[in-house]
Amino acid sequence: MRVRKSAEARKTEIINATLRLADKLGPDRLTTEAIADAVGLTQPGIFRHFPKKQDLWEAVAARVGSMMETRWEKARTDDALATDRIRALISAQLRLIQSTPAIPAILFSRELHSKNKGLRSAFFGLMSRFHRLIADLVTQACAAGELRNDFDPDDAAFIIIGLVQGLAVRWSISGRNFDLTEEGSRLLELQLKGFALGRGSGNGERNVS
Repeated sequence: MRVRKSAEARKTEIINATLRLADKLGPDRLTTEAIADAVGLTQPGIFRHFPKKQDLWEAVAARVGSMMETRWEKARTDDALATDRIRALISAQLRLIQSTPAIPAILFSRELHSKNKGLRSAFFGLMSRFHRLIADLVTQACAAGELRNDFDPDDAAFIIIGLVQGLAVRWSISGRNFDLTEEGSRLLELQLKGFALGRGSGNGERNVS
């Protein structure tokens, strides 16, 4: 006997299929027909749950946001050094990208940048929160003497996020032929070393004695 799925279970199934196919086909080539085939529904069946394709993409953004927020929260251990929390936060983000490769595909898609204002707004909000988390941790690290204190934490956060985004692009176009989290951790260490040079000297100049 076939068990009828609840509306929420069906929505979850559709969102998961959209994420898988966005990676496989690309967000801009993804059709509701392909999604319907993947979950065993007709296109009208998809539209019963998501009346417009934009609604589906916004639900996908909400799912990605929930995954990100959950991982960010787990990475923020209050009793750890601020720089260790930065490391944990970046590692969590890279592990999520590696396990859900549709994320960078969506971030650089035409669907996000020119076709879907709601999707663009949702991801901009996520990236703004991520930036704020890192900037706050940089501020704490500077105050604790872990990093030099002669730069703007907001700028430092943008540089760290740029490292993540650039690495995600390289990982994608290389055919994912290296471990994203491992490479990200290596490069972040170089970045944090640069941010730490001269700490405690008061003016950010490197000590040579």
